[in-house]
Amino acid sequence: MDTLLPAELVEAARKVIDANRAAGRRVAVAESCTGGLVSAALTELPGSSDVFVAGFVTYADEAKAGMLKVSTDVIETFGAVSIATAWSMAQAVLKRTEVDVAVAITGVAGPGGGSDRKPVGTVVFARAEKGQDPADVHAERKDFGDLGRGGVRLQAALCALELLLPASPAP
Repeated sequence: MDTLLPAELVEAARKVIDANRAAGRRVAVAESCTGGLVSAALTELPGSSDVFVAGFVTYADEAKAGMLKVSTDVIETFGAVSIATAWSMAQAVLKRTEVDVAVAITGVAGPGGGSDRKPVGTVVFARAEKGQDPADVHAERKDFGDLGRGGVRLQAALCALELLLPASPAP
């Protein structure tokens, strides 16, 4: 397949498209530190439009507040790289697109921008699902370490794609 993207990223996207197509689910994403990489991977696959609805790249805080209506109080209190911000982003995408599942990604890819509390390689993910109680927060922080800007972004995109997979039924 002719692609500019790493093979492992395209393969992860293929799994997401195939699994969600089989489950009859539609998905959307809100990306910050990945800058559209997850959306690019999903749209690399022909026919993905029956599963992938939209991708919002809200890199700057103003975009998170303006496009996704993330409260500036949330951003100022907890920071752009926080569970509160990621959860707000995911909830907004779910509402705006009316998909079955939305995933949000926000983090510090580096080389600068890190702090003692949120060093380079810190990425926060949130997943919101249709019909889910908004008070039931599904979010987590991962610390990938300083893998270089490209490495952090790739690992964050792979993790986000995994979060878009339908949950396996309990045995």
